[in-house]
Amino acid sequence: MSVLDAAIVHVVLESPYGPLTLVATDGTLSHLYMTDQRHRPPEEDFGVPGDVRDAPFAEAARQLAAYFAGESTRFDLRLDLHGTPFQRRVWAGLTEIPYGTTVSYGELAEHIGAPGASRAVGLANGRNPVGIIVPCHRVVGADGSLTGYGGGLDRKRRLLAFERGVAGAGEQEGLF
Repeated sequence: MSVLDAAIVHVVLESPYGPLTLVATDGTLSHLYMTDQRHRPPEEDFGVPGDVRDAPFAEAARQLAAYFAGESTRFDLRLDLHGTPFQRRVWAGLTEIPYGTTVSYGELAEHIGAPGASRAVGLANGRNPVGIIVPCHRVVGADGSLTGYGGGLDRKRRLLAFERGVAGAGEQEGLF
């Protein structure tokens, strides 16, 4: 079955960072959208409304609640992520950034075996289909500055401050 024929279902969860729209394709979590997010498609692309008590939303909601409560630092969800092979390498690399820390785009490029590809890493990072779960907010500029974030710089700042507070990580950077 192609993505165009897939059963697409969505739910909206409340979070400390605003409503989160979770989208599942053929029963597997495929997207997480924040309000005012860059690259957010029109709502009619989210499919039919689903029930948060159904799979895969129930487990995603449970893990997100644990994350926002400071009780969990990792996600273990089956994801259906569509992207180029390079984008998928970047997204996999994002999941290896330790909770409460940040790395630069260049450090992430080196980590995934693509030194010198920091711009391409930044573009792939910006196309992450499941922000927060795949923690693209943990990537910063080479000088430590908060650079673009699809969910907005204020939300990125708040997510990083939250993680650092929970982890007691201070200003640790570059820890793969």
